[in-house]
Amino acid sequence: MLKFFNKIIVESILQAVHSLRSNLLRTLLSLLGITIGIFCIITVKSAVDSLQKSIIEGFNELGNDVIYIDRMPWNEDRNQNYWKYLKRPDPSFDDYDVIKRKSKLAQRASFNVFSIGNTIKFESSSVSNAFIMGSTYEYSSIKALKLAEGRFLTPVEFSTGANKVILGYKVYQNLFGNINGIGKNVKLFGQNFQVVGYLESEGDNAFNFLNFDEVIWISFTNIKRFLNTGDKSNVGKMLAVQAKDGVPLDELKSEVTGIVRAARRLKPLENDNFSINELSQLSQVLDKVFGVLNIAGFIIGIFALIVGMFSVANIMFVSVKERTSIIGIKKALGAKRYVILMEFLIESVILCVIGGFMGLLLVVIALMVISSFIPFSMSMSLSNMLVGVIVSVLVGVVSGILPALQASGMDPVEAIRS
Repeated sequence: MLKFFNKIIVESILQAVHSLRSNLLRTLLSLLGITIGIFCIITVKSAVDSLQKSIIEGFNELGNDVIYIDRMPWNEDRNQNYWKYLKRPDPSFDDYDVIKRKSKLAQRASFNVFSIGNTIKFESSSVSNAFIMGSTYEYSSIKALKLAEGRFLTPVEFSTGANKVILGYKVYQNLFGNINGIGKNVKLFGQNFQVVGYLESEGDNAFNFLNFDEVIWISFTNIKRFLNTGDKSNVGKMLAVQAKDGVPLDELKSEVTGIVRAARRLKPLENDNFSINELSQLSQVLDKVFGVLNIAGFIIGIFALIVGMFSVANIMFVSVKERTSIIGIKKALGAKRYVILMEFLIESVILCVIGGFMGLLLVVIALMVISSFIPFSMSMSLSNMLVGVIVSVLVGVVSGILPALQASGMDPVEAIRS
């Protein structure tokens, strides 16, 4: 039985190849709709998947086991309730301190402030509009930052506000080039700061939440001597709390909510004047946005596939007409109806798969061209390739079903006479 089906498949492939050879231009033009449809669907899907992957990789530095206390929630349109959130206080060092002292589910907490527009100098070299961060001691462990050379600040240096600095990879390279800058003094805020280390390069990702390749990192105790870090100041603030191993984030969020409410002396019936965020909230927002983009690409592609479907069906009807006498002879010799049906269905599927592969080839070329103009790479995943093949097969079945039914339903005598 298996040998019988293999024979049918081989004959169908030969017929599809013959159709391509004998009417190459007509067949290729008919397959153009399939090619364009697959190209539209898979290009949009691959582009969206690549974009989503890059963004998620950038956001992953926030950590799956970390929550963030902020004025505003990450999964809402901030413009809708902007004035409501504007009235809320910023996360503060006091919030960090009380969480650190009272939380039983948190492994560690950190408080960071950020500012842009500073200049750091070493001899004749300088970096302008630098991104400066002041943090508490725990941040390097929460973020799992890695040093290329040197060391992190010690707990004593963090608490006393010693003039020590860690530089991002690009800042370090721009200041020192081929010189070893560890132990050298740089000018920051008009004072000398000793470089004690620099971070490993994070690589090129246009969607890094915080670009640590361009950071100037000092202690929170130090930065508050030079910048206003109080409530409603112009510096950015981030209060992160990392859960202990095995502690669900929902439990940590509940505990931290109670601690912060008590510290801010909110009455039982008062609403929270803060938001607790986590990475999954950003993922949910992204899933909705990219879901819409995928649907848009599918709708565009489906119209092209419908055109291609009719074109392939037309080829198959022509093929049935050209081979009517052969069909009659096969049926007269005892070929079953389902055998004729399968021959034409498989032939239709093969033609559509050829069109699909042409579309996938165009996708690969298009993604390579697009990647050369944007700050992240695009590629077609195996799953997207399988989607393209499966869609091609389904289109082939739908396109070929009516011609195949017509061929299989022929009367052998009438077919031979025609």
